[in-house]
Amino acid sequence: MSDPTVTTIPSLPGVLTADEVLATARSIVERQQPSGMILWSEGGHCDPWNHVEVAMALGVCGLYEEMTRAYDWLAATQLGDGSWFNYYLAHGVKDPRLDTNVCAYVAAGVWHSYLVTGSTTVLEQRWAMVDRAINFVVRHQQADGSISWSLDSAGRRETYALLTGSSSIYHSLRCATAIADRLGHDRPEWELALGRLGHAIAHHEGAFAPKHEFAMDWYYPMLSGALEGRAGLDRLELLWDAFVIEGRGVRCVSTGDWVTAAETAECVMALDALGRRDRALDLLSWTRAHRQDDGSYLTGIVYPDLVTYPHLERTTYTAGAIILAADALSNSSPASGLFRGETLPEGLDLAGASCAVATGDCTAP
Repeated sequence: MSDPTVTTIPSLPGVLTADEVLATARSIVERQQPSGMILWSEGGHCDPWNHVEVAMALGVCGLYEEMTRAYDWLAATQLGDGSWFNYYLAHGVKDPRLDTNVCAYVAAGVWHSYLVTGSTTVLEQRWAMVDRAINFVVRHQQADGSISWSLDSAGRRETYALLTGSSSIYHSLRCATAIADRLGHDRPEWELALGRLGHAIAHHEGAFAPKHEFAMDWYYPMLSGALEGRAGLDRLELLWDAFVIEGRGVRCVSTGDWVTAAETAECVMALDALGRRDRALDLLSWTRAHRQDDGSYLTGIVYPDLVTYPHLERTTYTAGAIILAADALSNSSPASGLFRGETLPEGLDLAGASCAVATGDCTAP
């Protein structure tokens, strides 16, 4: 294992110590396979989105060798069209669907790895992988600016888009554009896709399939940077009581009292992006109920019965989200401001463009 003393491990007095954060990072490494793939949980599967999330967490903690192996696995498994399958097993493929958000997130991870290491070589080595992945995603942008969420196992494109997925893609496109700019590559089609997607998220929520009961659909437009300022704060406050159990955390879905630590940690970063640090600190402190002795985190707890669901499941993506939230609030790593939009270009402002989302014919340039 690489020496983590080369970086400042995130710590938040009264919430998480540096030793606790490092223990959480090591619990992730326990699930890393010889190939570099990082499983959700022991004996479980891997998806490239959450794989990138935990690779970023390893980078925050200075575990650069393990982080590099994670990206090496992505490079080795990328398909010819730039995509990845949805779910992988330690040996084989579990779900051959191609999810555009899953494929786009590699750009966020590669930009993050550049920020934490300060090495342009990292970008040069991963550029071809990012270029292919983002080109795959942009090919599936729809007339209204949204991104089709996936292709099924037969290669048929789903006609609808998801707000959470498209919001995450918006952030990934910003990271991809930053990479291209840093390396001197012109990708005007990415900038146009970014502007059109941001316009759809901020102004045309009806362009996305209704998934209003899911917490991610609530906070992801703000976490991605597509919805900022007063509009973001208003959305946050409007649905706060629907999704937050005070003293517990964020419900995964508004229809039940199942609190998930990953959604709670992501909401922490959305709050931080909106300048609500005090509330974000409170929210992150509530995830202590999920923390285990080895530094890993339970996926979810159902209240008031205090039943774990899935039963005693501890997931690496949950641990990764906790580390990234702690980094954002402590400003420990050079990448701590990533989800605040620091170092990232703004999308084209298409707010004044004419469009007709209701007819599926957005004419925004």
